Amino acid sequence: MAKSQLPKDFLWGAATSSYQIEGAVKEGGRLPSIWDKFCYEPGRIEDGTNGDEACDHYHRWEADLDLMKSLNLKAYRFSIAWPRVMPKGTGAINPDGVKFYNNLIDGLLKRGIEPWVTLYHWDLPLALDEHGGWLNREVVDQFTAYAREMVKLFGDRVKHWITHNEPWCVSHLGYRTGEHAPGLKDSRKAYIAAHHVLMSHGKAVPAMREVHKDLHIGITLNLCPAYPASGSTIDAEATKKFDGEFNRWYLDPVFKGQYPEDMLPFASKDCGPQGMDFVKPGDTAMMNVATDFFGINYYSRAVIRGDEHAPGQLPRTLSQSEEVTDMGWEISPKGLEDVLVRVQNDYHPQKIYVTENGCAYADGPDAKGSIADQRRLTYLADHFKAAENAIARGAKLAGFFVWSLFDNFEWAFGYKKRFGIVWVDYETQERIPKSSALWYANVIKNHDITPPRD
Repeated sequence: MAKSQLPKDFLWGAATSSYQIEGAVKEGGRLPSIWDKFCYEPGRIEDGTNGDEACDHYHRWEADLDLMKSLNLKAYRFSIAWPRVMPKGTGAINPDGVKFYNNLIDGLLKRGIEPWVTLYHWDLPLALDEHGGWLNREVVDQFTAYAREMVKLFGDRVKHWITHNEPWCVSHLGYRTGEHAPGLKDSRKAYIAAHHVLMSHGKAVPAMREVHKDLHIGITLNLCPAYPASGSTIDAEATKKFDGEFNRWYLDPVFKGQYPEDMLPFASKDCGPQGMDFVKPGDTAMMNVATDFFGINYYSRAVIRGDEHAPGQLPRTLSQSEEVTDMGWEISPKGLEDVLVRVQNDYHPQKIYVTENGCAYADGPDAKGSIADQRRLTYLADHFKAAENAIARGAKLAGFFVWSLFDNFEWAFGYKKRFGIVWVDYETQERIPKSSALWYANVIKNHDITPPRD
């Protein structure tokens, strides 16, 4: 079997987020986040659950680190819970929260695993949301102060930092469709939230570097390559608009310091009579701050068809094949290859990391306690190959983080969707590495992405 053509120093890791795995939401001085509140609002979460216990990682972190070591992980991407370390969002630091992350970071380093910290993975302190949250322009300075404090506390040991995870989800799902916390349905507010998230990224990066000059800092966007369903002009136009809303609205400010010009009329209309009056001179230029790497979260592509009878309504053809995950997302490794190459060619980041890629399947233990999740194994192998192809086409891809290390609280779906390479029994908190995890450990050890033969 041929060895991988990926670079020898290619970084292999796995990712999680604080609210999805930590639990202990009322312990150690932590105060509520917007997700704590959201989960207790009837009808918000599909199975009526919450993140109160999740994977109980707050108490089981040491055994979890041993598990990571056994899987040969070279890096672990996790997020800091803002309301655990700075419970009110501003002001006093919570020593118990700091102790938890100090233990986690030191434990990772002791085991030879590189810590990668995401500063914001959606769990905004509720105290800030009560004053507008991402709709309040003051949140830009509040996030910057939080970022600076985290670097003061952990930057001597943590060298890789991600400011934000998926601003599209924060703004679109949180403020436009109401599927995520805080659960609002207002197009204008979605644009305001996105604007402030991107501004806070731009302002935080230089503030972090003032504290420690040797950091590697980036941002992670969820990107969805879009393809027209046919060769028609209307499908091409619809695809361009989808790409503008989903991808370029976030890529262009980060890399070019401006919103995409062709999307401004649509955005202004969505924002109503006031238009985009929340954009002040210098705002978008602030977003275009030099970064050391760019993170891409990729799960599926979008095949787009226009609708001549409903202008502006752009149905998304989710799938052109029967191969979908439990999320209903089409499996398209070529989409990952294409988006990596496109970002490299159009935006020229210094380095790219796939900061999330994975799939939801419900496979559980058999009578012997083994979990044969062949579909996930094949999915990952195909996407690793797509990453290899993208590098061959010029993408400066330096690493890959599998989503997720554990089955966990999957936001509005509760515990109904299992993304983990490690199975979690939510009743007993037992962890069982799935066959995909065991294979991934071998990929890392032997630098061989070839899937096992049947």
